[in-house]
Amino acid sequence: MTKPTLSGLIKNGAIWGFIVLELIFFSVAGHFWSMSESAFMDFGNMLLLLKQSAPIGIIAVGMTVIMINGNIDLSVGATYALSAVVMLDSMSWPIFAGLGDWVIPVAWLLALLTGVTLGLINGLIVWKTGVDAFIVTLGAMLGYRGLVFMYNGEQPTYHLNWTMVDIAEANVLGLETPSLVLIAVVVIVWLLMTRTVHGRNAYAIGDNREAAVNAGIRVGPHMLLNFALIGFLSALSAVAFYSASGSVNPNDGTLFELWAITAVVLGGTKLTGGSGSIIGTFGGVIAIQLLRKGLGYIGADTETVNLVIGTILIAVLFLDKQLNRKGQEELKV
Repeated sequence: MTKPTLSGLIKNGAIWGFIVLELIFFSVAGHFWSMSESAFMDFGNMLLLLKQSAPIGIIAVGMTVIMINGNIDLSVGATYALSAVVMLDSMSWPIFAGLGDWVIPVAWLLALLTGVTLGLINGLIVWKTGVDAFIVTLGAMLGYRGLVFMYNGEQPTYHLNWTMVDIAEANVLGLETPSLVLIAVVVIVWLLMTRTVHGRNAYAIGDNREAAVNAGIRVGPHMLLNFALIGFLSALSAVAFYSASGSVNPNDGTLFELWAITAVVLGGTKLTGGSGSIIGTFGGVIAIQLLRKGLGYIGADTETVNLVIGTILIAVLFLDKQLNRKGQEELKV
């Protein structure tokens, strides 16, 4: 058995240690600076935090797979918004007028198909043209967002169905539907990445694409499936959130790609691919939401929250680079 490196130990446990420090800091600081009478670590607050983490968290899980694969997807926010628009608008289409509440699963299916289709378009272009995924999905981000505005102008798309709201706000052991969906996605994709050939191939392709090709891995179709997966999860995030709210604005989902990437990187996934963890990403999502909620709890404004998270992200990237450099030096000894 090989001795674990310092880099590996820090990457595997750092995000959870950071979360513990956040909980301690904001619990103590809240006694002095918070205007709220409730404790920061109140059970209800933690359940709400998990629910608020769901929209970004579901997308971040898909982003982890894409980044392990050596790619990136900047169009997830626009995919999220367009899928929500299709879901809510389709519920009032004349063709579905006689379905009653059975229109709900139809609308969900259409939203998910929208996400998968947009993901497949991205993956197909990356595969067949060889253009870097960053460029392809940057263009897709602008194009898909344009479709959102073309769909309904600058007006929100609105359709509130109380049966759908009841489903979206269903409570199991204190966890509402968005939280349950997030947990289910984390578990299923974790199993996919750790217990299947597809997951092993994702790491192999991200680590060395040429070697993966030489090993007989069909890189193109593999990447296509992963882009379809992140499109599906972006749409699923929209379904989980907008089923309860019933209204989507054209600018909804803006910067979701940046928040998702931040969570993935904080969770220990390398920007260059070949290394990463679904559980680590889940920790990254929780850490970000704790920061946002904790800084708000002690009275910080939005600008301060973004500044702190940005500074921490830069520090994590710097530390990751130093640890990787040290690890490479150890291999040479």
